[in-house]
Amino acid sequence: MNHPAPVPRLVLASSSPARLKTLHASGLDPLVIAPKVDEASVTAADPRELTRARARLKGESVLADLLSQSPTAQAPLVLLACDSMLEIEGRVHGKPGTAEAAVVRWYRMRGRRGLFHTGHFAAVVTSPTEVHSQVRCATTEVTFADLTEAEIAAYAATGEPQRVAGAFAIDGYGGAFITSIIGDPHNVVGISLPLVRQMLIDLGIGWHQLWRR
Repeated sequence: MNHPAPVPRLVLASSSPARLKTLHASGLDPLVIAPKVDEASVTAADPRELTRARARLKGESVLADLLSQSPTAQAPLVLLACDSMLEIEGRVHGKPGTAEAAVVRWYRMRGRRGLFHTGHFAAVVTSPTEVHSQVRCATTEVTFADLTEAEIAAYAATGEPQRVAGAFAIDGYGGAFITSIIGDPHNVVGISLPLVRQMLIDLGIGWHQLWRR
């Protein structure tokens, strides 16, 4: 008698509410485990390579913890981790951190175009000794509206821009300040669904296998 293959458990190695919301809307219910790593310890000259390296660091950190706790209980398992940054006029930006920094950032961004990079790490655990992974980057071009000083001050006062990579959230208050995008819109939220789907296919997992039942 043939038994159906077990449904892989999905782990999201990220503390981003936007990434989790995007996966929920796509029919996925991951277990969320926030990585405990020092992102600043990773450097690279190329922004795409930087996001890939940081995504790998986050993903491998959480995966190592899971496998050390109970190796036999972790298969089959799919783990995703991401890292996002905005590149504008040759400079790379993460989270501003403070309202003041967000204001300064938006003075540089308004009326300009930038490249939003998200590094993706995907790992599939099929047995305690068999783990396969991929690391890739998706890039989306974003054009920002020419905000007034009052709009910039008001946006910073919401607290949103200082908490997110690139100092804007297209799925939040900042949505009205994005005039166009070229590329995957999900990538600007912090996770490219088409790219993740292809990565998982390459690793032997169908996207539909992860849908909630």
